[in-house]
Amino acid sequence: MRSMRQDANLGRDRLVQGLALAVLLLMGLYVAVGPGGLLAWGENQRMLEQRRTKLAELRVEREQLKNRVALLDSRHADPDLTGELLRSNLNVARPDEMVMLLPR
Repeated sequence: MRSMRQDANLGRDRLVQGLALAVLLLMGLYVAVGPGGLLAWGENQRMLEQRRTKLAELRVEREQLKNRVALLDSRHADPDLTGELLRSNLNVARPDEMVMLLPR
């Protein structure tokens, strides 16, 4: 027959093994469905692709703005662009010009 001490050790060992198994299961669950887990991987890839696309659009827009700023440099401004900006922003027109408003 087993002694009381062996039964207590057996119960404690089973408890430790159960807790270890529970911790391992929780870790596995976190790896599968956590914020950086396997299920979130596809969502992260989709968001990364969206941000890369947006970044490419912003780079194109930045280059266009750089070009426009260069054309408006006070030392050698582009006369066509300055005339366009004056007409659109200040509603300035010469007497011989006809203004046609286009719907946007």
